[in-house]
Parts: sequence; C-alpha cells; structure tokens
Amino acid sequence: MAEVILTDGETIESGLRRFKRKVQQEDIIKEIKRHSYYLKPGEKKRTKAALARKRNRKKRPRDVE
Repeated sequence: MAEVILTDGETIESGLRRFKRKVQQEDIIKEIKRHSYYLKPGEKKRTKAALARKRNRKKRPRDVE
C-alpha cells in the first residue's frame, strides 16, 4: 500500500507527485490491470508464447541484401 505523508510547507501537488511516483515504483497499477479480468490457463499460455515469439523476432538480426 503506497502512503505519502505531507511535511510542513509541502504543497499538495508535490505530495501527489511523490504518491504517483511511489505507486508507479511499486507496480500497483500493473497488478490491478493484471487482476481486472480472468484468463483461462490455456489463454494465458498462448499469450505468453505469443509475447515470447514477438521478443525473439525483435532480437533476430535481419538479413539485408
């Protein structure tokens, strides 16, 4: 749980900026998006394999002639 305590003389805007940065560092948004819907195990496996194929395609050098 991300928590930010404002110090004396600190503006709300700077506190909000610190809070957003902390949420981003703790991957809270990514975790919420991951749990927002259910994927069947087979669908999860297919998605994972597709991402791996995409990564490998990017890594592979192109043959330029």
